[in-house]
Amino acid sequence: MKLFKFGGASVKDAAGVKNVKSVLETVGYEDVLVVISAMGKTTNALEIVIKNYFEKSKELKSSIQDIKKYHIEILLDLYGDEKNPNFTSAYDAINNHFEDLEYFLKTNKSPNYNFVYDQIVSFGEVISTTIVSHYFNQEGLNNSWLDVRNYIKTDQTYRDANVDWEATQKNISKLGKKKTLYITQGFLGADENNFTTTLGREGSDYTAAIIAYCLGAENVTIWKDVPGVLNADPRYFENAILLNQISYREAIELAFYGASVIHPKTLQPLQKKEIPLFVKSFINPTLPGTKVSKGADLEPKTSCFIVKKNQILISLSSIDFSFIMEENISEIFALFHQYKIKVSLIQNTAISFSVCVEDKFNKFNELKAVLSKKFKVAYNENVSLYTIRHFDQVAAEMVEKNKKVLVKQISRETLQIVTE
Repeated sequence: MKLFKFGGASVKDAAGVKNVKSVLETVGYEDVLVVISAMGKTTNALEIVIKNYFEKSKELKSSIQDIKKYHIEILLDLYGDEKNPNFTSAYDAINNHFEDLEYFLKTNKSPNYNFVYDQIVSFGEVISTTIVSHYFNQEGLNNSWLDVRNYIKTDQTYRDANVDWEATQKNISKLGKKKTLYITQGFLGADENNFTTTLGREGSDYTAAIIAYCLGAENVTIWKDVPGVLNADPRYFENAILLNQISYREAIELAFYGASVIHPKTLQPLQKKEIPLFVKSFINPTLPGTKVSKGADLEPKTSCFIVKKNQILISLSSIDFSFIMEENISEIFALFHQYKIKVSLIQNTAISFSVCVEDKFNKFNELKAVLSKKFKVAYNENVSLYTIRHFDQVAAEMVEKNKKVLVKQISRETLQIVTE
């Protein structure tokens, strides 16, 4: 079996859904399992629903209706007419999901934000795959819709759940060897009580890798709006170059430092079973794209640039000028873990310790209050972290030009720079 993953940009409208169909018809879809994300910016829109729910906003109902209207417009564009029986069938199916969403909002008793987040935001993927599955069946691409929550089991770490590999393997093995087209959701799982969990933002890539690992799949293809893995984000760097082949190791390094094309968790299960990963264009599906596979000889022969915006540079120093030792650093990292603050760079001296972090869950102010009890805390918000893999002097000078450098760190293969 092969795994295909299509993100939200690929199914943001009716034209996108039709294009996914065209991609499958071009490259083949027998014995393929397709993982699909929420349509367009639906996840962001559902986050507004969550905000309105907790703030008891009068806008709650209208924020749900906006999402429903968006999906109905896609249905109308796909089927052309409300009187079309295929429209009616698909509409009834997604309307049931919206009724489930509204029922949860009326009956939920849990004050746990992360729990509520996962129950609500999951409707994006469920509705998206329902629309795609119905449309494909109508167009002759016969498929089976799967609820991924019946297969991927996790712990109760809502919004960033850890996979229960033993239970997940057992469930996915039940799919058997039937050669058919499956459609399922990315990003989602379920805990032992069958409450929905999510695998972290952009976790649909990881979903594909989990299923591929459990099935021993032939390969995984992530379909993007770019021709493959580039050596730089074209939004920030000119003349980005396609990397035709890279090793698992290099892809993991790039993902760890923040390259957005591949989710950081995706490579690990694939590498364990040496399942190749392809990153290809859903705009030009016959192009070869980038292949990620085993091989030390697949390192890029050019510098690779990664930038992470909206980071925070935190500098801690001891109040009494004592050394910051291993026990202090251990305590600091335990707090980072507790407050779900991701550390991207570390630098320390005898009496100070600096880190560049990402505050994905808006916990920095809480963390700062705790740290201030033991350390002097200085920080810069909205800084940028540039990482250059396989750097040379020309690459370093290009990144540093016309920027105020706050921290610079060099290792054998990697240069990192924090700038204002």
